[in-house]
Amino acid sequence: MPATVRPDPTFYPSPRLAMEAPDEQHAYVALLRPDRRKPDAIAVVDTHPKSPRYGQVVHQVELKHPGDELHHFGWNACSSMLCPLNGHPFTERRYLIVPGMRSSRLTIIDTKPEPTSARIVKVIEPDEVIRKTGYSRPHTVHCGPEGIYISTLGGKGQDGTDGPPGIFLMDCESFEILGRWEMERGDQKLSYDFWWNIPHDYMVSSEWALPPQFENGLVGEDLLANRYGHRLHFWDLRARRHVQTIDLGANHQMALEVRPAHEPTKDYGFVGVVIDTTNLEGSIWTWTRENGRFAAHKTAVIPPQPADPAKLPPLLQPFKAVPPLISDIDLSLDDHYLYVACWGTGELRQYDVSDPMQPKLAGSVRVGGIVDHRPHPNGTAFGGGPQMVEVSRDGERVYFTNSLYSSWDDQFYPDGVPGRMVMARVGAQGGIALDDKFCVSFDDGYRAHQVRLAGGDCSTDSFCYASA
Repeated sequence: MPATVRPDPTFYPSPRLAMEAPDEQHAYVALLRPDRRKPDAIAVVDTHPKSPRYGQVVHQVELKHPGDELHHFGWNACSSMLCPLNGHPFTERRYLIVPGMRSSRLTIIDTKPEPTSARIVKVIEPDEVIRKTGYSRPHTVHCGPEGIYISTLGGKGQDGTDGPPGIFLMDCESFEILGRWEMERGDQKLSYDFWWNIPHDYMVSSEWALPPQFENGLVGEDLLANRYGHRLHFWDLRARRHVQTIDLGANHQMALEVRPAHEPTKDYGFVGVVIDTTNLEGSIWTWTRENGRFAAHKTAVIPPQPADPAKLPPLLQPFKAVPPLISDIDLSLDDHYLYVACWGTGELRQYDVSDPMQPKLAGSVRVGGIVDHRPHPNGTAFGGGPQMVEVSRDGERVYFTNSLYSSWDDQFYPDGVPGRMVMARVGAQGGIALDDKFCVSFDDGYRAHQVRLAGGDCSTDSFCYASA
């Protein structure tokens, strides 16, 4: 077979085969610039431990305009391209689709022939996104068998409240916006994250808020009145039709990241809830499907940290405590460990979820935190706390950054959030420890958010074939 028509070698039929692939050599990191003196950027970090530039920025792609507010970018293609009946089996995992969450602009970055020569090849302006979809504030990018899926947080209008947000599709080769994904929306009115089980033909999506509730910071009155998102939505993936809503309870505010099991035969997944307004706890919920209906159960809770109000930002002083603020979760490819970022308390937790209904705490590291301000083990100051988490394919390395969203950073960490990326190593029998040799400090003025690993990672790929 000619080399030009072989599937990309970074596409893997099953999670087990992906775990056996070579280690990542580079990481791509979204850098946002809150002062808008420069555009945001994508940094390329060397992750090869034998490289003389290990743990350093080896390239940086500066975007075209200030103020994009980069968030959850992703690949144009991934292992789902190997699913039966897909239309693009020979597309490369080559381009990064980078949404500007505040600007509604999309930037396409080519990472070939080398990560250190990555460059912008296309920019899609906000008016085109809104005109073709009716949506604004693009947020999360996932590659599916037939194209690129992008979730949004806003509808039309200057403040993004003219119509509900949703998901739109983009062609994975021409990068033309095709239009809205939903055929029947049901009662979905808010949006955030989404993912799927392709063989079982369902998608799950979650809820955060509309733009006026997050762009200028957390609105305390809305939080206490339980006006942020607290529901999961389940969809018929092929028919693009809403089939079921699960309300986690209005007090369970901000149901954010969803992580379905990677093994396609498993019909469950996890969602992280930022805060319970009755007691400041964070929580993990497990959803399952039986006899065609979905159910969700709270399976783990993380308590708040009592604190002297004098040490707290004004928003938290009346509560005399710091909520964990679960901002991200990530699931290892073998579905064994779930990693939970507690951005408020400065803790990254590792749960053994081999029994998904009974997560067991298996490890923890602490760095940063609203009260503790704990430095990295090598002595580097660490503002913010564990935020976006990315797990290597083999499950042995857990990378994370420290910025949530610029206006929220300023509310919860008024002393500043300098851009950092660090890594924890996973023990052979579980447990995690921060690597004191890997601590990336980005240029002053930049904050660090989403991480993607070259060749794929645990929040990128979905699979259609079971592991042997």
